Amino acid sequence: MTKLKKLEFGVTLEETCNTESGPCLSFEDSENCITGAESFEDVLLSFDLKGFIDTHIHTAPDVKPRLLNDIEAAEDAKLNGMRAIVLKSHLEPTAGRAGIAEKATGFRVLGGVCLNKSVGGLNVDAVKTSARMGGKMVWLPTVSYTETFMDWEKLESIINTICQEDMVLATGHLKPHDIFQVIDMAMSAGLKRVLVNHPMTGVVGASLDEQREMSRHAYLEHCFVACMPEHDCLDPAAIAEAVRHVGSSRCVMATDFGQKHNPSPSTGMRIFVKNMLEQGLSMEDVHTMCIKNPSKLLGNSPIKP
Repeated sequence: MTKLKKLEFGVTLEETCNTESGPCLSFEDSENCITGAESFEDVLLSFDLKGFIDTHIHTAPDVKPRLLNDIEAAEDAKLNGMRAIVLKSHLEPTAGRAGIAEKATGFRVLGGVCLNKSVGGLNVDAVKTSARMGGKMVWLPTVSYTETFMDWEKLESIINTICQEDMVLATGHLKPHDIFQVIDMAMSAGLKRVLVNHPMTGVVGASLDEQREMSRHAYLEHCFVACMPEHDCLDPAAIAEAVRHVGSSRCVMATDFGQKHNPSPSTGMRIFVKNMLEQGLSMEDVHTMCIKNPSKLLGNSPIKP
């Protein structure tokens, strides 16, 4: 395969379209892998990301190799006409980092805190501090979920703080039985901004009927990283089916990109859009999941046009 020039804030086609050991951009079969510069550029340019919000991006610095740092990720999104991005780290708060990236680029960047062991687990003080730093998202445990005792009294205090600070509660890597309990607690507290992260991945494993029930009081965030060969190898058709089962009005499209072996988040979002349209979803559905619903979730955050 001919090696292409390195894309701005991205990786070469050779690096992202290796059907033997790496991601294939069509994610259907090797014959459908995009192999020419012209067709790859068509994918990059044919879908307008104006106004899009990616609610799930991983950036450097991190203990794992990341494709972009915070500022580069913001520049990438700004260059592609997006409206905002959310920086997520499994290990440290990102609100301060997001503020620096926003000031450096003039582009809206949001952060938050993921309640893993590295920040004290279900630690309400970490949530309060993140809020004071401008944090918007609170993710429940991800990489520490299996080691975390779900102390529901602590979680109640966390949910009350999220309500008071007008933040968003995201369910992280919780399993469905815990997600339902979290949603019930959020409802009791009057919290309406709840996001179920990547429900179809192996770490969560929610059935279609469970997703429909969750969607009554939460948004479902479908992340395209789940379709990547080095991740869950999920068929994009399964995501489209889940969206139809629940309705696009209760779903969010995000990438969860930032890994060195994957394309840039903006490229990933374009390929995600391409796949959803190929699976029969409409552009109206896409705009609902990439613009309208994320804007509702982020609420009073001053999202700049």
